Amino acid sequence: MGSTQFGNFGNFCRDSTLPVCNLFTPWRDRPDVMFGQLQGYGGCQLSGIGLAGGRHLGNVGSIIIAFIAILVTVFLILRADRKQAAVGRREFQLFLVGYIIIEICEIFTVGGLPMGSPLQQRVVLGFTAVHLAAIVATLWVLMLNGIVGFQLLDDGTPISLGLILLSAAALFIGTGYIALDTAFSYSGRFDPSLTGDHRNIGLYVLYQLAPLVFLVAFVILETVLVLRVLGEKKPMLYLMGAALLFAIGQIFQYVASTHICSGTNGKINGALFETLFTLLAVVMTWVFWSSITEDDWPMPVSGGTYTS
Repeated sequence: MGSTQFGNFGNFCRDSTLPVCNLFTPWRDRPDVMFGQLQGYGGCQLSGIGLAGGRHLGNVGSIIIAFIAILVTVFLILRADRKQAAVGRREFQLFLVGYIIIEICEIFTVGGLPMGSPLQQRVVLGFTAVHLAAIVATLWVLMLNGIVGFQLLDDGTPISLGLILLSAAALFIGTGYIALDTAFSYSGRFDPSLTGDHRNIGLYVLYQLAPLVFLVAFVILETVLVLRVLGEKKPMLYLMGAALLFAIGQIFQYVASTHICSGTNGKINGALFETLFTLLAVVMTWVFWSSITEDDWPMPVSGGTYTS
């Protein structure tokens, strides 16, 4: 494993603005370093807009879009609440709540906020741990939403919601602990990841790989549901659109970010577009979910029931 790139965050932190990089960044010895920037990794320095006292706000675009994402998601939750007979309504709302938590954290973790005191830095590290944990837990909830549609359990019941919440909480706590231990060196186990190539296998698997697996599983489950169970084709356009929008956002984050930063002299990078396209992907996922549910179901007939 030592000769491979598996588990290394060094190159990612050099070329992208990932929240996980806050855990490794040289801010510990340089209080002038801003969170969410690429300083200290040899990449393009994200300067954003200037503030008083020679400070900078690095990712103002991401901050604005994150605020918009929160408002839009609240609207989607309220809209979903009106679909009283929709299958998996409460479960899908849990996913949307998770996304809101992610966006709140994103304001602090990739917003490029200038950190002027150790206390402020520790607060942002706390938000970073919550951010990473929320990403893993929220994508897990999304995957379970793909199972809910098959009605193996009655949706919206305490057992259905309880199983989702408990399993998501386990992932949230596990990921959050590793992130906090990395940031604050509680046990010293993850201290080697603070230098060199920033190798952290636990966070790499949980933050980089697991959400991708959950997302692919959701797409596969929903594809089977739509094509084999419901016998529909139109909803697949929305599902594929959501997947495409998400993929475009990741391309901006991991591939185009450093080029955008260099081309704009550090004014913006791919994080802004990643936040935007992820929001669009969430909206399209809601449209997909809405398209395979009904506001008013017919009255139950003999031998069959409908649940809300």
